[in-house]
Amino acid sequence: MASTNRVFISFPLKDTELKDQLIDEIKKINEQWECVFMPQKKSWESAWKAECQEVVSGCDGAIGIITANTIRADGQLWELRCAYDAQMRVLLVGDDEACDIPAKKFPDLIRDEDISPWDMSTVKLFLNRL
Repeated sequence: MASTNRVFISFPLKDTELKDQLIDEIKKINEQWECVFMPQKKSWESAWKAECQEVVSGCDGAIGIITANTIRADGQLWELRCAYDAQMRVLLVGDDEACDIPAKKFPDLIRDEDISPWDMSTVKLFLNRL
């Protein structure tokens, strides 16, 4: 995939403040990166799912913000599924609370995935590898 400098940000709808914080931090790392996200989560609508697949596949990678809200965030889980299905690089970052949640409580899609503590050096390294 040719680099477009676009990263998809996946987040639980209840955590929009964290999404905004991550975007601000990414812009400080490199203003060239465009952060893309789905502002609405309508995982019950097939049109939304198709749009989500298209948006995600147009990115170089995805960053998933993992919190306790992720456990019931069907829209976020669909976004991450789209990224995994597109075989793109995905970085999952969690707040302190999320990193303490036992893996078995998370949905199957991310249960066995590594969740990195939210650290900008980790995000920077991920972006540099895309």
